[in-house]
Amino acid sequence: MSVSFTDVSTEGLESSPVADALAGLRANEARYFKNKYDHDFTVVPAAEAPQTLAWVEEILRTERELVIDSPALEMSISEVDGIFWVYVFYESGLGLNALWTREEAGKRAVGFKLSDGMEVPQELSAFKFARQKSKLAGTIRGSYFVIKGEHPLPEEA
Repeated sequence: MSVSFTDVSTEGLESSPVADALAGLRANEARYFKNKYDHDFTVVPAAEAPQTLAWVEEILRTERELVIDSPALEMSISEVDGIFWVYVFYESGLGLNALWTREEAGKRAVGFKLSDGMEVPQELSAFKFARQKSKLAGTIRGSYFVIKGEHPLPEEA
């Protein structure tokens, strides 16, 4: 499904207790990709990309001993300007992105964004979150870490 940032929809996110805010966060990401890369942001149900979800989970586990407790609802998988991007939107309202530049010396990181109205998940309590305002998503709290290890890209990439 292509994500619109002009007509924000909760489709696919209805089970989230902060569905409206999570939809705004998803639309905010869609706007970023359209404005920066002229790329249409699309999502699929997380169940349709098990290898890519497992890749993200492996990075979290090996890099920071993290396991996200909330179910993954949707994912966006794309490659733009030599960067492999994965977004995972969780039922709790968490939005996670993993970016992996294919070039050896490129950027590799995982970012976390908390939807307006959600508490910081216990598993992310060690992170400090900066705040930013968004017309689409209200107040977004974000944090990240740099990926240091090697993590072969999933076959779905």
